[in-house]
Amino acid sequence: MLIIDSKDCENIDKALKKYKKKYEKSRVLNQLRERQSFTKPSVRRRTEVLKAVYKQQMLNGEGAE
Repeated sequence: MLIIDSKDCENIDKALKKYKKKYEKSRVLNQLRERQSFTKPSVRRRTEVLKAVYKQQMLNGEGAE
């Protein structure tokens, strides 16, 4: 449960903005999406490796042509 400390004179928009930031940082939505379907550890590892290779290629300027 997220708790937002707001001052009496604080605008409701600012409080909503704080809530949204806290919600994103807590990664609740990402956890829910991950739990919707099971992915095997080998598949998860493979996707992480592929992402790392892609990032490395982009940093080196070797974009896929």
